[in-house]
Amino acid sequence: MKKMMVCFSAGCLGALANSLVVWQFGELGITRWAGVSIAPSLTPGWLYPRIVWGGIWGLLLVLPVLKSRFLLKGTLLSLLLTAVQLFFIFPYQANKGVAGLSLGMWTPAFVLVYNWVWGVVAAAAIKFSK
Repeated sequence: MKKMMVCFSAGCLGALANSLVVWQFGELGITRWAGVSIAPSLTPGWLYPRIVWGGIWGLLLVLPVLKSRFLLKGTLLSLLLTAVQLFFIFPYQANKGVAGLSLGMWTPAFVLVYNWVWGVVAAAAIKFSK
């Protein structure tokens, strides 16, 4: 149970880092410059579900694979999260097309970077919690 709590919390922390990067890229106009329409406002309504889902995804960090390679583990898990977002969430739930391409051609690249931030921060949080 303790390990699951640590993984959930690490996933939440990763989601907070991810969300702050997404928001900051929007604030700085980086996404707009690249032709991507992702520039959310930093509001509780936007942040809360992202943190909860980040914690739920963080539970996968409990899996006993790549224990000594925490950055690789976080990176690989972020790829799974990216695939779900690009090929399920964007096309079927958000109606933004496959890979979110209606948001801009570079959307998949930004999603990949954002989710990598989540994976690395979550994995590092677990590593340093020991």
